[in-house]
Amino acid sequence: MDYRYLGNSGLKVSAITYGNWLTHASQVENDVAVQCVRAALDAGISTFDTADVYANTAAEVVLGEALKGERREGLEILTKVYWPTGPKGKNDTGLSRKHIMESINGSLRRLQTDYVDVYQAHRYDTETPLVETMQAFADIVRQGKALYIGVSEWTAEQIREGVKLSRELGFQLVSNQPQYSMLWRVIEDEVVPTSEELGVSQIVFSPVAQGVLTGKYVPGEPVPEGSRATDEKGGADFVKRFLREDVLRRVQGLAPVAAEAGLSMAQLAVAWVLQNPNVASAIIGASRPEQVEENVRAAGVSLAPELMALVDEVLGDVVERDPELTQLNAPQARVV
Repeated sequence: MDYRYLGNSGLKVSAITYGNWLTHASQVENDVAVQCVRAALDAGISTFDTADVYANTAAEVVLGEALKGERREGLEILTKVYWPTGPKGKNDTGLSRKHIMESINGSLRRLQTDYVDVYQAHRYDTETPLVETMQAFADIVRQGKALYIGVSEWTAEQIREGVKLSRELGFQLVSNQPQYSMLWRVIEDEVVPTSEELGVSQIVFSPVAQGVLTGKYVPGEPVPEGSRATDEKGGADFVKRFLREDVLRRVQGLAPVAAEAGLSMAQLAVAWVLQNPNVASAIIGASRPEQVEENVRAAGVSLAPELMALVDEVLGDVVERDPELTQLNAPQARVV
């Protein structure tokens, strides 16, 4: 396993993060979830990402149980706040001081820990003054309930404003968690350069584009049974943007590229995002321990420049690069 510094901080995280979005307490049974976490630990993964909204808080419970008994100092546990949780009342959402302060306490209780290593704003809250949000985060850091602060899917300008306030308030905003893959590169033109300037790393999700970059979705054929595209609990909604015939045909063309690199297509996809120097870690999910064992082999892989260029050539114009999509896909108002 490769370990990298997170932003302009002294904190190291594993290059592969184990995440439990759409899996724990949802797609997989709890005993299998524990097996996946054990496989992650055995592979050298020390960084675990979750959120209070995953399975409406149940995913945090599963992760807390799975990590019970592990040496806390050897782990980096990340969670998030923003989306509605619990009974989803008027204040059970957003980044108000009230919701943040109540949510961190709930997350710590469910995760069975005294602190999280990185507490992340799961989205930008257009209805709460940013200074209120950042003051709440500053207080949580001073209380020792979080060591660092991160954000998720913020625009370059929002990250810049957040970093400015964090420095004034005396804490470190060290990371952004965006979607990033060979097919979805919207952070490259604005978010990455701004983050590099400010000392913020990316912890990227969906490096395999919801499974599309594994090659298992074949153009002209039905989607495989049990795949993310058949998940009615939310997975199908996220993967459908990539299930166009032109995208799937291009993805099939990556098979010989992966073979040339001595990797599976999934390993190639994860290794590809890790070539970006601003990416500290790539989040993988798993419904079977074997998936963890396969994807972790992408850590430490160096892809030759000519192979990276070949990926661009194969995928061509199906790659999404518009930086405006970060803002367009963000909630314009709180979701209740």
